[in-house]
Amino acid sequence: MLTTEMASRYDHREKMSVLQLLESINNEDLTVPRAVSHYVPQIERLVTHLIKRMKKGGRLFYIGAGTSGRLGVVDASECPPTFGVPEDWVVGLIAGGDGAIRKAVEFAEDDPGQAIRDLDEYVLEAGDSVIGLAASGTTPYVIGGVKAARARGILTGCITCNSDTPLAAAVEYPIEVVVGPEFLTGSTRMKAGTAQKLVLNMISTSVMIQLGRVKGNKMVDMQLSNNKLIARGVAIVMKELNIDRPAAQRLIMETHSVRAAIDAGGASSRKIS
Repeated sequence: MLTTEMASRYDHREKMSVLQLLESINNEDLTVPRAVSHYVPQIERLVTHLIKRMKKGGRLFYIGAGTSGRLGVVDASECPPTFGVPEDWVVGLIAGGDGAIRKAVEFAEDDPGQAIRDLDEYVLEAGDSVIGLAASGTTPYVIGGVKAARARGILTGCITCNSDTPLAAAVEYPIEVVVGPEFLTGSTRMKAGTAQKLVLNMISTSVMIQLGRVKGNKMVDMQLSNNKLIARGVAIVMKELNIDRPAAQRLIMETHSVRAAIDAGGASSRKIS
């Protein structure tokens, strides 16, 4: 039996108080980061190869179904505003299409040929990479997609929460984060989903840092798309250039970019000196 389908360690949950339910769920959640820590070497191998390919212009695709697919879409959609990368540089695809992000599309994950058709809409190239996301490691949509991509010479990896799965066997760089039975038996939106989210955070953030999209610990390439982010950008420029708020605001308004504002301010100070 798959670990993700094993019986919960808890029973008679309908008899638990609200406090007991919350504490029990939280206790299970606390085990997830510890589990992920055991698989950092697997993550490192995949990320190292992703960086090499993306430095040469390769793109990163996530393919998944259900919760796993939604997590991939979320991670991909956050890369442009966070790191200022093009919309098509990190792409999340979910079985059933974008409509499945909000509402389950029955049996969409059972077609092993659909993922490569979805990927082909982006015209896959040799330098691209595909990461399959499936907590069970048995989803046909995901397995079929990575197999087809690998057959074309595309780098493939996966994130699953079971050991020795068909998905892991189908890719070059598997990440198998086994977090144990769920609080609700088989409900992989819980611990397994949390584990996948943590690993996706690690992958995309470390890749973008290595690609030069961060300065120090600041998101200097973030999109200034609302007042909160503009204020954050101003604060970064103030600290980096040691200037007052009005001067930083002026640079931000002139350049519309934190990185460009820092570069412009630095250039101006060098001319004055």
